[in-house]
Amino acid sequence: MYPPELVAPMKEELINSGYKDVTTAEEVDQYLNDDKSTTFVVINSVCGCAASNARPAARIAATNDKLPDNLITVFAGVDKEATEQVRKYCLPYPPSSPSMALFKNGQLVHFIERHHIEGRPAEMIAENIVAAFNEYC
Repeated sequence: MYPPELVAPMKEELINSGYKDVTTAEEVDQYLNDDKSTTFVVINSVCGCAASNARPAARIAATNDKLPDNLITVFAGVDKEATEQVRKYCLPYPPSSPSMALFKNGQLVHFIERHHIEGRPAEMIAENIVAAFNEYC
């Protein structure tokens, strides 16, 4: 587990862009079991090689005209219970962080794994997210 003071700026980066910080399995279930809404989840991470572009991409995507009903984030290595619960909903994809998932009516409809984030600029990642928003939201 990472110290809260280390990850606070990384959490704030998304929270200040409209993402709700989700820290419990119950909160995850409330969002992802909803069969009448869309929810985009960012599994945030300390990993500099991928997370440093994932967060800006998620911020850019949050400015799109079409958005999911809910923008939420959990932090791997900090919000253990919430992260594990999100990952259950993301099966059969293996756990990876950072990663991003879009759910519509309680079903996973789009998933961005870490290997789709690494080595790509934030703008390219954001294009992927925005395309999913435009299709499903």
